[in-house]
Amino acid sequence: MTVYFILHGAVWPRGIMKTKELTKQVRDKVVEKYEAGLGYKKISRALNISLSTIKSIIRKWKEYGTTANLPRGGRPPKLKSRTRRK
Repeated sequence: MTVYFILHGAVWPRGIMKTKELTKQVRDKVVEKYEAGLGYKKISRALNISLSTIKSIIRKWKEYGTTANLPRGGRPPKLKSRTRRK
C-alpha cells in the first residue's frame, strides 16, 4: 500500500517530498568532521543527516572547493527583479 500526501494541490508519494536546504554552517560542520578523519557513517550519525546527503556535500566540496549554494540551471526569469517589485 502506498501512502500519498496532498500538498499545494499536487499529490506526492510518501518519501518523495522536497526538503529544505541545509544551512552553510551545517555543511561546513560536515566538511570539518570529514577533514578530522571521520567517515561518512560516523558523520551521518553524529549530525543526524542522511548518508547520501553527507556524500553529496563532500563530493561538492572536493569538486568545487566550497560548501556554498551554487547557481542552478534553468530558464532565466522573464521579469527582472526590479520590474517585479513595481
